[in-house]
Amino acid sequence: MLQNNPELKGKIDQLWNKFWSGGISNPLTAIEQITYLLFMKRLDELDLKRQADAEWTGEKYTSKFVGKWVPPEHRDKTKKAQKQFEIPKPSLRWSAFKRMPAEEMLLHVQAKVFPFLKDLNGSESNFTHHMKNAVFIISKPALLVEAVKIIDEIFDVMEKDSQEKGQAFQDIQGDVYEMLLSEIATAGKNGQFRTPRHIIKLIAELVQPQLGHRIADPACGSGGFLLGAYQYIVTGLAKKAGAKDLTPDEDGFVRTSVAAGLTAKAQTVLQESLYGYDIDATMVRLGLMNLMMHGIDEPHIDYKDTLSKSYNQEAEYDIVMANPPFTGSIDKSDINDKLSLGTTKTELLFVENIYRLLKKGGTAGVIVPQGVLFGSAGAFKALRKQLVECCDLKAVIALPSGVFKPYAGVATAILLFTKVWGPQDKVTKPATEHVWFYDMRADGYSLDDKRSKQEGCGDLQDIVDRYHARKIETDTDRTAQCFMVPRTEIADEKHNYDLSLSRYREDVFEEMKYDPPGVILDRLIQSEVGDVSKADLAKFQGGIVRELLELKGMVE
Repeated sequence: MLQNNPELKGKIDQLWNKFWSGGISNPLTAIEQITYLLFMKRLDELDLKRQADAEWTGEKYTSKFVGKWVPPEHRDKTKKAQKQFEIPKPSLRWSAFKRMPAEEMLLHVQAKVFPFLKDLNGSESNFTHHMKNAVFIISKPALLVEAVKIIDEIFDVMEKDSQEKGQAFQDIQGDVYEMLLSEIATAGKNGQFRTPRHIIKLIAELVQPQLGHRIADPACGSGGFLLGAYQYIVTGLAKKAGAKDLTPDEDGFVRTSVAAGLTAKAQTVLQESLYGYDIDATMVRLGLMNLMMHGIDEPHIDYKDTLSKSYNQEAEYDIVMANPPFTGSIDKSDINDKLSLGTTKTELLFVENIYRLLKKGGTAGVIVPQGVLFGSAGAFKALRKQLVECCDLKAVIALPSGVFKPYAGVATAILLFTKVWGPQDKVTKPATEHVWFYDMRADGYSLDDKRSKQEGCGDLQDIVDRYHARKIETDTDRTAQCFMVPRTEIADEKHNYDLSLSRYREDVFEEMKYDPPGVILDRLIQSEVGDVSKADLAKFQGGIVRELLELKGMVE
């Protein structure tokens, strides 16, 4: 993993510093520009590798850099008129333009390579659609030259790492990209902040997406949950195929994103399984490229407000994994009429919307602020009742408040539920029988702003093991770290669908025995003056010793 490769981390830091000193200091803007360059480099590398593989196997492969490219704005002209605008595709390769002089390279990338990148998958592709308004803003030749040089060095280190440590190149590249995304160190205006990878892996282990499932994230950001689902499925298929070299990562999870061993049919099914939506155009582009760099050629990530009237999907997905933004409130006039809670609070609306998006029998793993679990307003209670009555609410996992630092210190929880009754169904029997509660106290990282890796995995693997082995008969100890609570207790008048773990936990009070006050005061006096006789003690006329002696006289 990247944390264990200081050379790679040093190169990433060096790249960041070049962008900062080059005048591009906004982390999101810098990531977007770096991503374009990484994408150009990777495109060239992949194309050369596929050419070599095709030559070795005798299969046919058409390079993306063969022939000539006509920019879209000139394609309505006649073939003869297009001739003067044709650009030889070989010149658009990273390996070709990186040798150009600085000024020439900048102009070439700005005017030719970047427009080619935007048009890469054809005018009808989702990627091209969302790249339409993308802008290449590197304006200093020296910055581009330095960035190209460092990215070449990063790829050399990645190649060396993959050969020496046996980790797949695709996985290392994913680590590099994840580190870039982690530089978004402050919550954005939409309340977005990156979900830690180990929390994404945890939720994937709990909901267990499978090949053939339709999987969605209605507030996908950079696509972390979709990638987590993809890697979980690919890892499962690799295990079934007999992969022997898969070892647990630093969080105790076994993962690979290498899809090379998949059959063509499985790869096609998987490509058509992942759907993400976000209201930030930059995040949509980052999400698309994040998944494409992990081997998903044409991801289904779109710009869309999934809470708005214009979004009408319902009962379409087998799995929903999400960490929706907690922005407070949104414009009431644009909220989808099918959302019935009568609130403008996004943390409630997103959970209700996720319930609607699930097919019957579909399962969700959703992160919510802990206020959702106990809020007393009508909409909070209505949502919790919906989760308990219309869904099988399997688990509530309370996370420590430091999990999302340095972005936010809010205490959160994971809700795991399976849809049983639809919004229009008459509920003849509440879907939930028991809810499993777990109090996560550690996640394997320090809970301060640094989030340094600690020894071990915290409670991560314990949660996975205990969740899948949970039983009504055995998980009854309310003083333990995890326990079951029957729906009848959650729904009674006293609790009124409260889902906070502290409401049901039984605290154990240990009786403490203390020495008599006189003995404690003797100990304090001795710590001040040492072993002296009573006659000598009486000679102290002031200070703390005199005050301690007076206190002792009062209690004896």
